[in-house]
Amino acid sequence: MTDQITPVTLSAGEARCPGPSTRDIMLGDSVPPPAPLLEENYAFIGDEDVSYDDFISRSYADAEHDHVWSRTWQWACREEHIPEEGDYQVYDVGDRSAVVVRGPDGTIRAFHNSCLHRGTQLKPPASSGYSPKLRCPFHGWTWTIEGELDDVPCEWDFPHVTAETHQLPQVHTATWGGFVFVNFADEPQPFQEYIGALDEHFTAAGWDLADRYVEVHIRKQLPANWKASAEAFLEAYHILETHSQSIMTAGDANAQYDVFGEHVSRFVHTIATTSPHVPEHKRPDEQTMLNMLMGRKNPGVEVPTISDGERARDVYARHLQATLGEVYDNDFSGLSVAETIDSIEYFLFPNAFFFPGLAIPLVYRFRPDGPDPDRCIYEVLYLRPKPRSGKVPLPAAPFDLGVEDSYTTVPGLPTSLGQVLDQDTTNLAAQTRGFKASAKRGQSLGNYQEVRARHFQATVRRYIEEGRAAEAAADTNTSQGATS
Repeated sequence: MTDQITPVTLSAGEARCPGPSTRDIMLGDSVPPPAPLLEENYAFIGDEDVSYDDFISRSYADAEHDHVWSRTWQWACREEHIPEEGDYQVYDVGDRSAVVVRGPDGTIRAFHNSCLHRGTQLKPPASSGYSPKLRCPFHGWTWTIEGELDDVPCEWDFPHVTAETHQLPQVHTATWGGFVFVNFADEPQPFQEYIGALDEHFTAAGWDLADRYVEVHIRKQLPANWKASAEAFLEAYHILETHSQSIMTAGDANAQYDVFGEHVSRFVHTIATTSPHVPEHKRPDEQTMLNMLMGRKNPGVEVPTISDGERARDVYARHLQATLGEVYDNDFSGLSVAETIDSIEYFLFPNAFFFPGLAIPLVYRFRPDGPDPDRCIYEVLYLRPKPRSGKVPLPAAPFDLGVEDSYTTVPGLPTSLGQVLDQDTTNLAAQTRGFKASAKRGQSLGNYQEVRARHFQATVRRYIEEGRAAEAAADTNTSQGATS
């Protein structure tokens, strides 16, 4: 009698790519990763379509402005952007604007960017510089950089205006990893509670982004919704088609995805490994893998010979630790293989991405570009380790790119990364057109590889629903008060 093979039935979200996982690969490294990278925290959160209206609807974009950007923690600048007393940076998102300034006591404060006389913005959008006072360009009302009313021309005509009644309203601030965060809510969720696992993991692993400086700073206009743009960077599923040049030297379908609480998610996908999509007979051996990596990223560099039993991952990591250590006057020999070469990406809702690794030292964010839901601003920082001796370079000035401009034109950005970023954002205009042309009115996301996109969308909806509920409750209370 023939044995019957009982098929394995998996619950939704349990399926994984066959073959070694990201965790398996990291555990085989010559220097294992820190504990946070081995933590796994996936949760199945549904498989319903996400409506295209959530991307293209003006009313939905207005709801995001009212209920998401008004209540969430967003990084406004780096601390080194405002190092001295009077240094300021303007942060804008939608109609909201904050002036972030360092006071005489070294404290960083943020103020709503609006004069209390007739509403004129105190500082121009996206501006930065030095300002000993905050002076309105319309009538000259002036405040100290601590927010105290300092001067009202023709003060005799304003007996109803006092220092107590007309202090500049503050925007809540927090600092983490060298970044200055702002929150426009009157009573925001405590910052440490909000960032949760992000801080816990970075602290446990010793990843301190405050110990880095801005080597490259890019601002680019994208012809796409800010959420669609962010989603393009939340998964490695697109590597096979969008970055097909990488499938021999990067994992993709076996990447690891995690969600941590309400605001944090993560992926880890490995470098110096081959995509599971590549058939066994076409996979490079370890020496060929190393040749491909170093030949593409370091043309003209002599490639070492791999000893028996060694892996390209380990050799490549040691090579980068040595070469980057020399370039940046640092010692990276204590890093694990994964920290050195892998793509480790943490996302903090609503719009910030942080990479703690050495070879991929990126931080970026997406913001709406005005009221049009089909446009956003993509901002990229390339953070390099501060040298252990000598002067720390000043942060790079922003380099602005239009919709059609290539990242490869950015001074100081590696050409290979510029090409990858071009590939990442080229699809977005076509996706936006497809949202509007599709007979099917929503996107169908994968249960595992696109869980971060679903988690992201669910959090946006939660903020909107909570905000609308709070408004309805306030309206009800107002109505009851008027009739009592």
